[in-house]
Amino acid sequence: METTGGGGGSPKEAAAPSSASGEATLGRHLARRLVQVGVSEVFAVPGDFNLTLLDHLIAEPGLRVVGCCNELNAGYAADGYARARGVGACAVTFTVGGLSVLNAIGGAYSENLPLICIVGGPNSNDYGTNRILHHTIGLPDFSQELRCFQPLTCYQAVVNNLDDAHEQIDRAISTAIRESKPVYISVSCNLPSVPHPTFSRDPVPYFLSPRLSNQASLDAALHATLAFLDKAVKPVLVAGPKLRVARAAGAFAELADASGYAVATMPSAKGLVPETLPRFIGTYWGAVSTAFCAEIVESADAYLFAGPIFNDYSSVGYSCLLKKEKAVVVQPDRVTVGNGPAFGCVMMKDFLSELARCVRKNTTAYDNYRRIFVPDGQPPECEAGEPLRVNVLFKHIQRMLLVGGGEIGAVMAETGDSWFNCQKLRLPEGCGYEFQMQYGSIGWSVGALLGYAQGLEKKKKRVVACIGDGSFQVTAQDVSTMLRCGQRSIIFLINNGGYTIEVEIHDGPYNVIKNWDYVGLVNAIHNGEGRCWATRVGCEEELEAAIATATGEKADSLCFIEVVAHKDDTSKELLEWGSRVCAANSRPPNPQ
Repeated sequence: METTGGGGGSPKEAAAPSSASGEATLGRHLARRLVQVGVSEVFAVPGDFNLTLLDHLIAEPGLRVVGCCNELNAGYAADGYARARGVGACAVTFTVGGLSVLNAIGGAYSENLPLICIVGGPNSNDYGTNRILHHTIGLPDFSQELRCFQPLTCYQAVVNNLDDAHEQIDRAISTAIRESKPVYISVSCNLPSVPHPTFSRDPVPYFLSPRLSNQASLDAALHATLAFLDKAVKPVLVAGPKLRVARAAGAFAELADASGYAVATMPSAKGLVPETLPRFIGTYWGAVSTAFCAEIVESADAYLFAGPIFNDYSSVGYSCLLKKEKAVVVQPDRVTVGNGPAFGCVMMKDFLSELARCVRKNTTAYDNYRRIFVPDGQPPECEAGEPLRVNVLFKHIQRMLLVGGGEIGAVMAETGDSWFNCQKLRLPEGCGYEFQMQYGSIGWSVGALLGYAQGLEKKKKRVVACIGDGSFQVTAQDVSTMLRCGQRSIIFLINNGGYTIEVEIHDGPYNVIKNWDYVGLVNAIHNGEGRCWATRVGCEEELEAAIATATGEKADSLCFIEVVAHKDDTSKELLEWGSRVCAANSRPPNPQ
């Protein structure tokens, strides 16, 4: 079976899972299909319309239902799980649950994640009647939820009869995998337990044919690209986030090795390409790039972008100094060379692999980088008891990653200043990195951390999350689900009293939040059930001791470290980025 790639996901053979005891029902069929495509956990919130369906999901061997505190977090968790395993799933109830999870589904759509959103729907006998049901907006029309999901999913299935249920479910799940986007499946609440002949045998394993390149178009794209690159004096490579959906990260690494070019990543592609590549120069993010990276990329006379997404955030308010005529842009199924020509039906993985075989090696850009590069200085030493600075915090997180790199499976960065501080972390071999660049929904990381940690195939690995206090207040409840699942993540809660990223774009009293006793909150959530350790630090000595405890004595626990920081203590990158995004947001209307 072909599955869409996630951060740590890999294709699996689609052998049919073992049968559960019971009759040939829709509920069992759906549960088996989920297991078959690699879903071992479904993140759920119960409601009267989905309870029978949840019974069937629970009964399936190899499938676990993870109860979340609310639907938004269940959707975020499915998002994180899809990043780790290649596909994720959540299950909620009709309308009140569906509309609550919708924001998370929108984020997964924007990030090209295959996510199966299952909704327990009304009794099949109520369709086509004039009845008004609970959990709806009070109209005798049950399509409001479906219409809300249509723009945010690539396929929608409303299963309200058994005759075509088999076909609808199979088509929905296969479409999610093929398109690497979320799908919506509504199942009438009275159908999961009803036997039907179409479910009388184990489902045939999926086989999704891989998309193939048109050979003539591939050859033409290679010829044009080689001619373009061979004329360049100092070409560079830049990895983009669509490497994930194209499953082309390995092919990109091959090209990086064969070409000799300097290699950078766009911010939302961090973690998709090994940072241990010999000529890796950091993150290209316009004016807030890694030191000396932007200078090399923007001064190049040719750059190949593999799977880029150019938006106002990634371009720092449209201020990147890039020229279209210098670029080869490789998208999952299309290659554009300069201002043209463009070549369709060319799969990125095929193109990058073939290009690696015939590109001429050129290390000029990397040689220039080595000439101008000056190592980052260390932050000034702290005096004893001095209030902790954020740059000192990340110095110690970097040290923790390098010393215990084999223990850390991924770093997750919440929307906010953590975006910029975490971008500067050098990831050890095998360490993933996730953040939600395109959608940028604050609070995403709590649920996504829950799902990603569940999805890690090597459960001995830990996940490190950096979360701002404002974001944590949105979704804090599901720390409890992390404890129920026995997770061992390390959460750094950066408490600086507000929505700092919004402050740097446009300040106002609405950016100041009520301070919480975050350690007390986590201890209350813990309530003596599960393994949890929480502490507050305010100086470097306390931080060092906390990290030592989290990676030593409490390595088997969920560790929560609240870091008290000054409200104006931000990275220089956030200050620059915020001012440029503000300028883009506040452009006056064009003359009419």
